Amino acid sequence: MKKILITNDDGINADGLIRLAKVASKFGEVYVVAPDGERSAASHSVTLRHSIEAWSVDFPVPGVKAYACTGQPADCVRIGVLNIVPGKPDHVFSGINYGFNVASDIQYSATAGAAFEAAFQRIHTIAFSEDAKEMHEVTDRYLEELMAELMEKPLGIDQIWNVNFPSCPLSECQGILYDRRVSHDAFYRDHYDETPTEGGRTAYMVVGVRDYQASEGTDLRAVIDKYVSVGIATNIS
Repeated sequence: MKKILITNDDGINADGLIRLAKVASKFGEVYVVAPDGERSAASHSVTLRHSIEAWSVDFPVPGVKAYACTGQPADCVRIGVLNIVPGKPDHVFSGINYGFNVASDIQYSATAGAAFEAAFQRIHTIAFSEDAKEMHEVTDRYLEELMAELMEKPLGIDQIWNVNFPSCPLSECQGILYDRRVSHDAFYRDHYDETPTEGGRTAYMVVGVRDYQASEGTDLRAVIDKYVSVGIATNIS
């Protein structure tokens, strides 16, 4: 039986993590090692200067062995691979992230960072993400199908499968687009709101506005046009 390690950056109680583990349990023995709270935008950071803790937790999917961890998502992969999963997992799944991981956002994403850590450990890895909305019809329709398909498709060194589901009703989804390259466009155009604080300091809060411009053939163009985007991302850091 295949062993599957799952993590995320939204935390051990995230709905997307639970949904992913439920489907993954159809394909093998599932272990979850996920942060004890949200770690979005932590990228591929790992903990070096202090210890981190992990402990067994109750999980709402029968048969899944689950652990919460005080570290970053990449830490969760490292601990899962090196200490928790007996032997070595055959696959690592990261997600389902609450929010797309496409275009330049991949460099910040801890969902992608955890997946790249698994690839660095030479484990076949898939990152799953969906739009940050409470509409899961497309994800629920295609998740199991794509999981089964991509688990059997090889990857090169330091590569991951990157899957993104649009949040539209299933009736509006245009299908699946494969071989989507990572867009060089920015999904969000950021700026910072300024607020004066005590002592002459200024507080800056990032505000992102979605940019709906993207080149054809890219992951960003696919999700904008209501397709499921499937492509390979490569760790170049």
